[in-house]
Amino acid sequence: MKATALALLAALALPGCSFGQPAAKATPKPSPRAAVSPTARPSPTPLRAPGPLHFNVKAIAQGLEAPWALDFGQDGSIWLTERPGRVRVIRNGQLLPDPALTLSVVSQPGCEGGLLGLAIRAPYAYVDYTYAGPGGNTDRVSRFHIDGDHLSGEQVLLDSIPGGSCYHFGGRLKIGPDGMLYVTTGEGFVASRAADRNNLSGKILRLNLDGSGESMFAWGFRNPQGLAFDLQGRLYASNNGPSGDLGLCCHDSLYLVAEGGFHGWPAWAANVRTSYPDSGLPARTPPIAESGNDTWAPSGMTFYQPNLEERPTLLVATLRGQALRRFILDPSNPGGVVSQEVVLSGEGRLRDAVSGPDGCLYALTSNRDGRGSPHAGDDRVLQLCPQ
Repeated sequence: MKATALALLAALALPGCSFGQPAAKATPKPSPRAAVSPTARPSPTPLRAPGPLHFNVKAIAQGLEAPWALDFGQDGSIWLTERPGRVRVIRNGQLLPDPALTLSVVSQPGCEGGLLGLAIRAPYAYVDYTYAGPGGNTDRVSRFHIDGDHLSGEQVLLDSIPGGSCYHFGGRLKIGPDGMLYVTTGEGFVASRAADRNNLSGKILRLNLDGSGESMFAWGFRNPQGLAFDLQGRLYASNNGPSGDLGLCCHDSLYLVAEGGFHGWPAWAANVRTSYPDSGLPARTPPIAESGNDTWAPSGMTFYQPNLEERPTLLVATLRGQALRRFILDPSNPGGVVSQEVVLSGEGRLRDAVSGPDGCLYALTSNRDGRGSPHAGDDRVLQLCPQ
């Protein structure tokens, strides 16, 4: 097992906010910049502006319990997590009856912990889950070996991430185009954690796929539940705004993530200054979009490209908003949103959205998480293919 939280937090205080590495001589830090993979390449030819987006929608799996994350195997199989602690597999269009993995997790109806994020990179599956630690609910990132349709041999990569009693665990995992694992962590409803560079909570963390080289990639988040990389390797994230904390509501937000950058919380809720003192905090990276006085509760997100001639657009699954929202970005300004629209509604709460290898989009409903109103067959995996 990895080192305890005390060791991790002590190491975070090293120059550059890296942990698990020897101290290095301090050097002047560059200004925060948008995260771009060193392997990213510009599109070879200009892509045309996105056109209207309409889907044919069907459920390819149902009867699930609060699914949280979805990813694809190299063979086209679909892997997903259920918050009570199960990893499930859809193969050849059929949900396999036996879970690939069952974990002991902390999961309560209406709360936000449990088995959360998932990323597949053969021969391993990476998961994020909440467990009952000695100091309270705690978050962990582990990898398991893929053995057919089952997972075995847990290796803990990152442990003792401070959690909360019920809320704000983050939990999204994505493998970037740089071949590294990105992890979102919520601040556990303790706002000051997000403003503390030496605390693992309220951050986007990055580590190698073997667990080495952990570092704080970005900070100042309340409850980030979505990550997506564009064609150039830039990282975007979704963040849940306040629901009464610091006397504010709403102001959910999307960010073009600035590597090393502070993204505002708790001194800012999107574009609104809070009552939290900002003494000692750096200038924030502002959001590219926010919900204002409405609530989206954004979660999983993906860039979706219906055809190779058209620019991808950012699709965001929303929970309280009960919609799949589309954001069209300015091709000359990756931090500029030209327009936005709802492209799917009527399915209830949506937890994740992932572009599939077949050109279709896949989304997870979350109507059995203790906060929704279940529809017939919930929860479901939805396949959305362009008309």
